[in-house]
Amino acid sequence: MIDSFSQNGKSVNLLCQALGVSRSGFYDYLKNKMTKKEEENLIKNQIEQIALEYPRYGYRRVTRELKRRQFEINHKKVLRIMDENDLLCKPKKKFMLTTDSNHTLSIYPNLIKGIALTGINQVWVSDITYIALTSGRFVFLAVVLDLYSRKVVGWDLGEDLSKALVVHALEMAIVRRQPPQGLIHHSDRGVQYASYEYIDILKLNGFQISMSRKGNPYDNAVCESFNKTLKWDEVRLNEYDNYYEAKNHIANYIENIYNAKRLHSSLNYRPPNEFEEDLIKNQLSVRY
Repeated sequence: MIDSFSQNGKSVNLLCQALGVSRSGFYDYLKNKMTKKEEENLIKNQIEQIALEYPRYGYRRVTRELKRRQFEINHKKVLRIMDENDLLCKPKKKFMLTTDSNHTLSIYPNLIKGIALTGINQVWVSDITYIALTSGRFVFLAVVLDLYSRKVVGWDLGEDLSKALVVHALEMAIVRRQPPQGLIHHSDRGVQYASYEYIDILKLNGFQISMSRKGNPYDNAVCESFNKTLKWDEVRLNEYDNYYEAKNHIANYIENIYNAKRLHSSLNYRPPNEFEEDLIKNQLSVRY
C-alpha cells in the first residue's frame, strides 16, 4: 500500500508515520521487492537458455539444472514460469523402428531380463537407428551403451546398414573401456548383430551374448530411449546436407552433450560422465 501511495505523490514520511513503519523499513521493502522481481527475471532468462540448449527438457530437468547453477528454486515455481512463458516442451510423438531379423544365423537367449546391475562394464546394450539427410537419403547410427551408467561407450555413423557399422561401434567400445571377460552384450536379433564377424568379436573377448525376444523392443528399452532422445534433442532441430555434416553434429551431441551434460533421471539427474566419476568415490544405486 505504501508503495502505491508513494507512486501517487504522497509523502513517504507521513505514510510511514501513519502506518507505524520506519522509512528505512519501507526502503528495505522496496529493495526486497525489486530483488525478487529481478531474481525472477534472472531465473526466467536462465530457463530460456536451458530450454534453448535442451529443447526437450521438462520442468523437472530444468529445475535440476537450475539447482546445479546454484539457484534455490522448487519445481512448482519452474513449472509456473515455463507455463506462463510457453517454454514447456511438447509431448513426444511415437515412431516406428525396423529390424531385419529374417535370417538363418544363430539367435541367443535374453540374459538381462531382471538382472541386478552392480556396476559399469557389466552389461552393454547395442542398437541401430536411422537419420534423414536433406537429400532424402539416410545415414545410420550404431551405438553401444553401458547399461549401468547409460553412457555411450562406442558408436559409428555409416551410409549403409552393413555389418561394418556395428563392428566399428563395438571396436570403439572395447578400445575405450577395456572390459572384463564375462561382460554381457545385449542387442536385438538383427542380421548385423547375428553376423559371424560380430559374434566372433564377442566370443574372442569373452563376452556373454544376449538378444531380445522376437518382436519385443522393450527388451532393449535403454537403447530405444537413447535413440528417441537423440532424435528429439538433436536430429529434429537440425538439417544435415550430407554424411559428414551429420557425423560432426552427432559426434558433438554424443560426446559433448549426452555423455557430458545431459541429466538422466535414472542417474539421480546427473550426466553419465559425472555419474561414472562419482562411482570411483561411492557405489551409487541405479534403477533399471
